[in-house]
Amino acid sequence: MPLGVFDSGVGGLTVVRALRAAFPSRDILYVGDTARVPYGNKSAETVTMYSREIIHFLKKNGADRIVVACNTASALAVEKLRESVSVPLHGMIESGVQAALEVAGSGPVGVIGTAATIASGAYQTALSQVRPDWEILAQATPLLAPLVEESWLQGEVTEKVVRRYLEPMMREKIRVLVLACTHYPLLKGVLRKVLGSEVALVDSSEACAKSLESTEAKVVEKGELKIYLTDEPGPFFGRVENFLGSGSVGSIQRIALEPVV
Repeated sequence: MPLGVFDSGVGGLTVVRALRAAFPSRDILYVGDTARVPYGNKSAETVTMYSREIIHFLKKNGADRIVVACNTASALAVEKLRESVSVPLHGMIESGVQAALEVAGSGPVGVIGTAATIASGAYQTALSQVRPDWEILAQATPLLAPLVEESWLQGEVTEKVVRRYLEPMMREKIRVLVLACTHYPLLKGVLRKVLGSEVALVDSSEACAKSLESTEAKVVEKGELKIYLTDEPGPFFGRVENFLGSGSVGSIQRIALEPVV
């Protein structure tokens, strides 16, 4: 049975890339809700409704567990939906926090993400619960995802935007930065340039794949990836290659999601 993965757009394909590296034999169904992206400026009720519709589609197509490869949906919807979906539901927050615990020392920890993810306080609360002694600096960085969507992964403009967002954290000498958005792993190069090598970057996509290692059965057959988008696929082909890796893109199918009562 396939593993289901979804995000508000194509950013969650960074999670798919990490999952395919960890479990190359696993069939994966990916849904990108490109017709309604972004989720970061929507209410918790709306994000929960959208997530329920996508989960319903993935279950109907055979998914036996589902990864919510969207930090906003993980923060706003996962706990509400977990008891009602009847398959294991994995969010991004638990694995991201665990990865931060493994690399962080005593210095301040930074968290960057969409406005909704940061406003939810999900990462801040989870980190504080396990390490109440940590100073946690959270910053909404809403311009970063659009830069990634436009493939502006480096250069003067991107570096200036990143530096402007991170200046307060740099003044506090953070030692770890949690990338609480699936778009942000593609900005690791510019983040390292701005922050320097002494700041550890926690990639929530890689952390999610690692967290599933103990729960995933080993499969012999070669895995297949199917990508479904809720808007016309054409404009997204180039972006899919950025997130998933060049040469990895096959067919992409447009779907219509059904309302779920």
